[in-house]
Amino acid sequence: MASRPITALRRESATVHPFPMPSMVSIVLGAQWGDEGKGKLVDLLASAADVVCRCQGGNNAGHSVVVSGVEYDFHMLPSGFHLEHCVNIIGNGCVVNLPELVEEIKKNESRGVTNWSKRLLISDRAHL
Repeated sequence: MASRPITALRRESATVHPFPMPSMVSIVLGAQWGDEGKGKLVDLLASAADVVCRCQGGNNAGHSVVVSGVEYDFHMLPSGFHLEHCVNIIGNGCVVNLPELVEEIKKNESRGVTNWSKRLLISDRAHL
């Protein structure tokens, strides 16, 4: 299987380690019911991904992604939302709190996220 290098950490203060990423599909699955670092791992993988999906769950405690000194917060939005090349999907197993989602989008827009409406897809079977 071919692989392509991605940057493991984007923070200026962090050490950068390239590691291979499968060219097909990468799945991050949490098995401990909570804050186990899934968001950080997805952020690392998203820089080389074409699509980032959330398949279940609702608003969570959230995680922050810092890129070039700008901090983005994600609670409902997929971790690739701030990346121009990445399509983000909220799947049919997700529970969407619409007012919170709109607020989260606005907050990230104010930090420079643009053209998101063409890159954010929400399943018509997601729960509202």
